[in-house]
Amino acid sequence: MRHFRGSGVALVTPFSADLTIDFDALRRLVREQIDGGTDFLVVQGTTGESPTLKPAEKKQVLATVIEENNGRLPIVYGVGGNDTADVCEALRNVPEGVDGILSVAPYYNKPIQRGFVAHYKELANATDLPIILYNVPGRTGSNMTAETTLELAEIKNIVAMKEASGNF
Repeated sequence: MRHFRGSGVALVTPFSADLTIDFDALRRLVREQIDGGTDFLVVQGTTGESPTLKPAEKKQVLATVIEENNGRLPIVYGVGGNDTADVCEALRNVPEGVDGILSVAPYYNKPIQRGFVAHYKELANATDLPIILYNVPGRTGSNMTAETTLELAEIKNIVAMKEASGNF
């Protein structure tokens, strides 16, 4: 298991004037991050336009980053959503070359704390990859408490938290 320490940069998805993905620019972004000393890459988080890309485009972006990175840095892949079963299915199909998962708390559903626990336990059972929880109540409508985070931290492959509540 590769470790995630230091600065992980969320890669944007660059577009051409015709609104197709600019894969040459994406490759340049990956090289710039590697050369600039980034510690790991985050692919297809919301910064990477994941909510608006088609599944085939997401796969192409990830494949391009994996190829350009060529094993130099750990890759964290954004896999999240409000349908637990759908997210679990996506986790079962993550390709080689991904070292960890960033998974946003279920949005729109506004889960209670037990709902967060149930959701992330299912995700942890669907993959052996390390999972980084992503708490962003401004987008999901529900805040994961410190107590819930500590409970989830007991799960072997839940390894970190991206905290965006503004309330530590």
